[in-house]
Amino acid sequence: MKVFLFLIVLGAASAGGWFYYQRSRAQEPDAGYRTAAVQRETIVQEIRATGTVEPIKEVEVGTQVNGRILQLYVDYNSIVTTNQIIALIDPAVYEATHAKDRAQLKSNQANVAQMAAKLSFAEKDLVRKTELAARNMLSKAELDAALAERDALAAQLKVAEAAVEQSQASVKLSKTNLDYCTIRSPVNGVVIARNVDEGQTVVSSMNAQQLYQIATDLSRIQVSASVPEADVGLIRTNQPVSFTVDAYRDTFRGTVRQIRLAATTVQNVVTYPVIVEADNPGEKLFPGMTANIAIEVARAENAQLVPAAALRFTPTNLVSEIQGPKVWLLGTNGVPEALGVKLGISDGTRHAITSPDGLEGREIVLGFKTNGGAAPSGPKNPFMPTPPGGSQSRTARRAMR
Repeated sequence: MKVFLFLIVLGAASAGGWFYYQRSRAQEPDAGYRTAAVQRETIVQEIRATGTVEPIKEVEVGTQVNGRILQLYVDYNSIVTTNQIIALIDPAVYEATHAKDRAQLKSNQANVAQMAAKLSFAEKDLVRKTELAARNMLSKAELDAALAERDALAAQLKVAEAAVEQSQASVKLSKTNLDYCTIRSPVNGVVIARNVDEGQTVVSSMNAQQLYQIATDLSRIQVSASVPEADVGLIRTNQPVSFTVDAYRDTFRGTVRQIRLAATTVQNVVTYPVIVEADNPGEKLFPGMTANIAIEVARAENAQLVPAAALRFTPTNLVSEIQGPKVWLLGTNGVPEALGVKLGISDGTRHAITSPDGLEGREIVLGFKTNGGAAPSGPKNPFMPTPPGGSQSRTARRAMR
């Protein structure tokens, strides 16, 4: 019984000693903390995305007639001007059609002249017969026949005139198709793609193959980037943008020109196209290049900055009743003290603290120091046994005897 009571007293003493030891450790300066001083600098919050370099305006040149490509006058990278001839489709069939339509027009015009002459004669004949009938020198039947003849010729003349109008339309259409055999550039620009070869047959249809792709002006380009819906609400037009491409080490700059509303969903991820417009000095940027863009959505000058790790740190031997964001200041006695803060913008590695002010130079606890990359094991209980080969304090050995 006495041994049992002794063990109870010994356990209580050990627990009390451990509690006192932990409390004294929390109040003593701890050299095991990593810290950083609060600094005042400019911080920029950016949204990063990947996009594609594109011409601001790109025109696809097709054909409006069927036929064989007789000649191509421009190639890749050719500089073209508006109405410049860039290709020729074999015009032989369309030349023959146009000649046939012109001949038909002349025939119909001659027919109109013939009908007009006949109608003029019939009208004069009707006048004479009307005078004779008035003097009872011509029967009423003969007068009616002359009147019918006049009316029939007038109708035939209208038919002939309609045929002339139809022939004129056919001539105009065949002339237009003949002109379409000569392909002209609709804009000033540079050829960035050629999709046909000489001798190839092209067909005019909604899904017809395009002959050329022409970029109007490569001195300015645009970058089309996909931005997740979680970030697109922070983007506004005219926000500054910086971007890089793999081909160069340069950093290019532009502005947000448009946030398009055409959402795209891929594997339940919704993105929106954001169009960035930028100068292209020396036309170094080519259509199709991949651009890594950074859109500046917020900026704070002379802000109080702390590393993001300071907001994640929570000491294992201290408790704080502060709710919400907080940091741990290293006190004058070396013991961390919790401080509630109001956060501003972040650049991913640092956070701006907007309140309280006056923290510049104060040491903020980031975490525990590590020994050879291993996390500290924390304070040991002097009253607990150690592994084989380990050492124990003299007090602990006495207590265990």
